[in-house]
Amino acid sequence: MSDSRIAADGRPEVRIVHLNLETFRALADGDLTAANAVSPVPLTAHFAEPEWRGTWLRRRVQVEREPESAAWVTGVVWDERRRVAVGRAGFHGTPDESGMVEIGYAVDPAHRRRGYARAALESLLRRAAREPRVRTVRVSISPDNLASNQLAAQYGFVETGRQWDDEDGLEIIYEIAADQL
Repeated sequence: MSDSRIAADGRPEVRIVHLNLETFRALADGDLTAANAVSPVPLTAHFAEPEWRGTWLRRRVQVEREPESAAWVTGVVWDERRRVAVGRAGFHGTPDESGMVEIGYAVDPAHRRRGYARAALESLLRRAAREPRVRTVRVSISPDNLASNQLAAQYGFVETGRQWDDEDGLEIIYEIAADQL
């Protein structure tokens, strides 16, 4: 876990704090009080908003079925210098049989445009690069999300296709080989 401070270039440094099953359950229920009672870090109201509850429900079910996935899936983007949860980020699961992991991240609207998405992405890419089982890193982004599409391009992700997501709609699939990280 990295110490969180402002990097020399002015970008925030963050760490991804993994959550336990009890926190996933409470967030999936939209119960911020219960989530904060068991979360390793304090969460803001946005974590229990309806917009994010689908993610917490998926992760709750996933961790119930595959407890080992808890160390991989969506956690809290934590700015330790400010001691605040600024978003969520993680992988969609452990590496699949081909060595692919998919990244997901979102920043609380109150903390956007401060470099947190970039910092979270960099943290996840560093982790993927250290993991011998990971061969490919994927991210899928709505065509309308220009900021995230540009961010993926800056890190060498290449468009490999498109898909329909029942929750998010049309997404562009980007991938990069782990040995290029």
